[in-house]
Amino acid sequence: MQDSAGIGMAASVGPCASIPVDHMDFIRQVLDRVGDKWSMLIIAVLKGGPMRYTDLQRQIPGISQRMLTRTLRQLTEDGLISRTAYAEVPPRVEYALAPLGGGLYDIVKQLIGWATDHHDEIRANRSRAGAPTASSA
Repeated sequence: MQDSAGIGMAASVGPCASIPVDHMDFIRQVLDRVGDKWSMLIIAVLKGGPMRYTDLQRQIPGISQRMLTRTLRQLTEDGLISRTAYAEVPPRVEYALAPLGGGLYDIVKQLIGWATDHHDEIRANRSRAGAPTASSA
């Protein structure tokens, strides 16, 4: 929201009302990051313990090397996962859920569970509405 001078204003009611205006852009960036489909799946998979890149790729069907690399880098930058490189021959790198990312696990698990539970209903609604499904897109 902006006032007549073009200066950002906080929402007066609702969940956004408690967020300072100068934090709003960053909050949206964080929500985009943790709400991304690949980020949520990586967080869910890493709950089982540290994994190597190829193991992550096997556990997350459909993720490309580019997206896995990019998402791992972003999650590491935000401190949600950790990356540990071992000085071995051949070199070994493992990714693990950091404490900050661990705090998201229950939320991510609930979202994935909700999507799984309502898959058929959402697919039927999309069909009735004429919206393309993942298999037809």
